[in-house]
Amino acid sequence: MKKWLVKDNPNPDEVQHLQDVLKVEELIAKLLVQRGIQTFDQAQSFFRPQLNDLIDPFLLKNMHYAVDRLSDAIAGNQQVLLFGDYDVDGTSAVALMWDILHPFLEKLDYYIPDRYTEGYGLSRIGVDFAVDQGIDLIITLDCGVRSVELIAYGRSKGVDFIVCDHHQPGDVLPDAIVLNPKQSDCPYPFKELSGCGVGWKLLSAYFKSKELSPDPLYRRLDLVAISIGADIVSVLGENRIMAFHGLMQLNAQPAPAFRILLERAKKSFPVTLTDVVFSIAPRINAAGRIRSGRHAVQLMISKSEDEINELADAIEQDNEQRKTLDQQITAEAIEHIEASEQLKNGHSLVVYNENWHKGVVGIVASRLVEHYFKPTIVLTLSNGVITGSARTVNNFDIHEAISACGELLQQFGGHQHAAGLSLSPDNLGKFQERFEQFVEANLHPNDRVPEQQIDARLSFDRLFHSSENRMQIPRFKRILDQFEPFGPGNMKPVFLAENVFSMENRLLKEEHLKMRVTQPNHDVALEAIGFNLAKKQDEVASGIPFQLAFTLENNSWKNKETLQLNVKDIRSL
Repeated sequence: MKKWLVKDNPNPDEVQHLQDVLKVEELIAKLLVQRGIQTFDQAQSFFRPQLNDLIDPFLLKNMHYAVDRLSDAIAGNQQVLLFGDYDVDGTSAVALMWDILHPFLEKLDYYIPDRYTEGYGLSRIGVDFAVDQGIDLIITLDCGVRSVELIAYGRSKGVDFIVCDHHQPGDVLPDAIVLNPKQSDCPYPFKELSGCGVGWKLLSAYFKSKELSPDPLYRRLDLVAISIGADIVSVLGENRIMAFHGLMQLNAQPAPAFRILLERAKKSFPVTLTDVVFSIAPRINAAGRIRSGRHAVQLMISKSEDEINELADAIEQDNEQRKTLDQQITAEAIEHIEASEQLKNGHSLVVYNENWHKGVVGIVASRLVEHYFKPTIVLTLSNGVITGSARTVNNFDIHEAISACGELLQQFGGHQHAAGLSLSPDNLGKFQERFEQFVEANLHPNDRVPEQQIDARLSFDRLFHSSENRMQIPRFKRILDQFEPFGPGNMKPVFLAENVFSMENRLLKEEHLKMRVTQPNHDVALEAIGFNLAKKQDEVASGIPFQLAFTLENNSWKNKETLQLNVKDIRSL
């Protein structure tokens, strides 16, 4: 059962001030103050982010050196290799850099490591490829900050490196020009850029140094927006500006690749960052999980509609195969856990099967967290090495937990909420034991129960003004839409309605709960959908009052849009 956490009411004077200056109702003002918005200017920046407010890229440590090295490569017609990770952030970063740099660089190539033979990040195979091809400069994207030994090896072979990364650096930095806002002595004020965002800042600095128009960079903010959504980084500050304008670009002039992917996903424009996360990102990721991340890059940089359609068809097949593997391996993992008292009763889950598909272990780890709500690691065997992905609960730092077992691992990396790792089969038992001990000692009681954050209480009669048509989208929801893009730091508001009754309910596909709900003494009745809440059907039987945690969404049906509740949780009164 989830623990519901209703946010405190913000300062009433600040709420009243925003009501007066913005001419909005009290609840909208409350939601803004909860997000740290207290003045008209802050509200204007929130609702209308300006490209002019982007931070000077030269504030990133080492940016002058990076621009000089890139300028030398362009002036000297050198061979440059873009090396990106195989996930959405890495492949979108490579596509961005390729699209912008290839008019300047005749000898530009890109490399995406194979998930199965090379693993995450910079690889020995990739560096050897660069050496064999006579590459002068490698620009790593979304990886490289922990590749100390590999970069030293590449440097010994005469290859220079610019590292564009956003992951947490280790104690020792590689012998390279490192661009990463998370460097301890980097003065860049915004620390939450995506890997693609760091690459965009390098391009921005280069264009600024050459006094070139930034318009080509602005047109490719769609790629940065996709990376921000897919990598689940903060959508505050500079990321909000880039995601906002990237989505504007995506909706106004969608690149053929994204238009076609959205058609495959049966999504129509306009799209939100949430649509990107659930429609575009899984398809781009599927290429790297099942086949090769190179397919995803080629899709994003291709100018040929025929080639894009062919690649999109292949990626759609990859995505369907990914779904099948996800379901199959999740079922196997649950069966394995249920057969083990140690796993069922432990504080963490570390599950291993040498036959599981490496490309979906991260997704399976997320599924197991949803099912058991424990810090979880799913492992498989690849080229004689155990490798896998980790996911966490609430605020428990999974990267810190894995770091505590670092001497048992060959490689690891990631952040608080997700991480990857590899280790020798000989160390598996020791690692499971050490990881469980760390979790038991450090998992806070508040992190042992799933939480449902709730922004405010809201009765249904406040959704519509008396003069508004109940079959149309109300002004309240239209204003909420302007809070987009939603994501970490600016999550879609969740509301709590009390004393709710179901007028009718049924199950969809035996998994999802569909209802029509109302409240006594109000004349508003609303459609509601609770995904994966079939188990709650008995709690909403006719005549039984309950509480509802929900978000608001537009439901499109036969060219009409009506208001619908997206139910997050249900509680009996």
